[in-house]
Amino acid sequence: KGPDTVARLWPADGPERLTYRIGEFGLEYQFAVTDFTQINAAMNRAMMIQAIELLDLQGSERVLDLFCGLGNFTLAAATRSREVVGVEVSETMVHRVLQNARHNSLDNIQAVAFDLTKSIAEQSWAKEPWDTLIVDPPRSGAKEVLEELPLKNIQRVLYVSCNPATLARDAKLLIERGFKMTHLGMMDMFPHTAHMESMALFVQRGARG
Repeated sequence: KGPDTVARLWPADGPERLTYRIGEFGLEYQFAVTDFTQINAAMNRAMMIQAIELLDLQGSERVLDLFCGLGNFTLAAATRSREVVGVEVSETMVHRVLQNARHNSLDNIQAVAFDLTKSIAEQSWAKEPWDTLIVDPPRSGAKEVLEELPLKNIQRVLYVSCNPATLARDAKLLIERGFKMTHLGMMDMFPHTAHMESMALFVQRGARG
């Protein structure tokens, strides 16, 4: 079981890549059938628009996107900022980020393959002076990296979560490290199920709201 068991059934000569478009940012994302993508296209579009609005990017920001997947938020942020680096455990997804950056003529994106449950002490990207952070972790949350990542220069943290318990835990960690939560919302990403997606914005105390 798993992605390795996926086989083409019909049509036999169909495209190798699928796409989705986010017109508000002029972006087209390419992905393979075995890649992770958000299952609800309409809600994903609304989520991306809300995320970029909350981040209030002015064009000069250096953005770090953790658990970036195929670049869902990475590319959108890159249309509004100076530089974005995405970090993702899967080398296949890192390749997809860079592929999508080229496909959309974005030259301000880098992507790194790294397991964010491990220590980031020796990672060069972790030592850079980022001012904006995007975090979209799996259900286990982002505790390990948020405990270790230098946050002094970061003005805004956008946290997207599929698990309220780990969001609450990590929110407490961010608040203890000098942030305040200014926005929190729920998204019905999975209609007719018990699961919800959450989005929270944390702002460094003293930063512009």
